[in-house]
Amino acid sequence: MTNRIGNKDIAQHRGKAEKKDIKRTNIAREAIKKAIAASKYRNQVRNQPAPEAFLPPA
Repeated sequence: MTNRIGNKDIAQHRGKAEKKDIKRTNIAREAIKKAIAASKYRNQVRNQPAPEAFLPPA
């Protein structure tokens, strides 16, 4: 019977510096997502569809 490793960081041999870097990049990525979402819905009238002119190009 083998030992089960419950911690993903231990299983993938991640160090403290790597964990900090991953956390920092995840926070930055989430901030970008929030900024895009906020800009998309800024000044929008409630319960009305967003005008096409303000949507970012695909």
